[in-house]
Amino acid sequence: MSIQERKKDHVDLTAYSDVFYQKSTGFERYDFVHNALPEVNPSEVDVSASLLGRRLSFPLFISSMTGGYTEAGSVNTIIAKCCEKHDLPFGVGSQRAMLEDESQIESFSVVRKHAPSAFIAANIGGAQLIGGLEKDQIDLLVQSIRADAVIVHLNPLQELMQPEGDHDFKGIEKGMEHLITNLTVPVIVKETGAGISGSVAGRLLAMGVDCIDTAGAGGTSWAKVENLRDRQKNPMHQFDDWGLPTVECINQITPLRESFRFDLIASGGVRSSFELVKAKALGADFAATAQPVIKAIKEEGEEGLDRLIRKWKKETRLILTLLGCSSFNFLNDTHIRKI
Repeated sequence: MSIQERKKDHVDLTAYSDVFYQKSTGFERYDFVHNALPEVNPSEVDVSASLLGRRLSFPLFISSMTGGYTEAGSVNTIIAKCCEKHDLPFGVGSQRAMLEDESQIESFSVVRKHAPSAFIAANIGGAQLIGGLEKDQIDLLVQSIRADAVIVHLNPLQELMQPEGDHDFKGIEKGMEHLITNLTVPVIVKETGAGISGSVAGRLLAMGVDCIDTAGAGGTSWAKVENLRDRQKNPMHQFDDWGLPTVECINQITPLRESFRFDLIASGGVRSSFELVKAKALGADFAATAQPVIKAIKEEGEEGLDRLIRKWKKETRLILTLLGCSSFNFLNDTHIRKI
């Protein structure tokens, strides 16, 4: 099966099939501390936040999802238009297909045409860094979309479940160090749903990574996605629930701020404004989501995504009001409690 066909499978399955973890993200173990005397006007609540030195309208990163097949251009166009309109950052899907087949470049480069001023992150898999990308490949990753950052996604679980996946992970660290040395934009490292532990985050930060995206367990299980795709009918469903929950990732990574300066994105099962605010209260700088976005686009197109973003922003203003916070600057772990 071609990369293009595989990417289309991924989008269709995540939008319409039960591909979720049985284990939870951990957000449900926290509740907000209601403030009966908030002294806040919701119309004046500031929901902006900073990521990698840039002030953005709302701490929601639209996670990398798609690119490299025919229909991806239209999906990326909708995401780009909405992110430009709402001043939100987003990442394109893996650009591996583009590096291997230049005819796929347009399905990625279309995003910058529709989002000339948005924060856009390029994306490449860790396995593709083994041996070191050539300088012209690194330049193409960035220049094809005029990227503001580069995401490296780590997905050993997904690759091992994938019959056509990359099953050798030796050399990724060295390849990542080579990439960082040859880039002039920040590097974000994310998982694809199984989570990044504190120890792995420490290794990444020591080599110069600027931002960690948890992509923890509790949302979409990419092991489950690949097992559903298995044309050989030899799925390994015992791995469907493998991974470190998102809240556990946040709790393990935030103490590293004593030794490193970095931004933290919480993702993996962030399905609403409530998880977003809880993630911020736990110490994340931003939250990220993908499945609700792709589902909104598949069902209602650009209008559906626009409605989803407006809903999250409105609800967040109400949540902060009920916590007595006029902005995220006043939000911390005293505004949540374990239940």
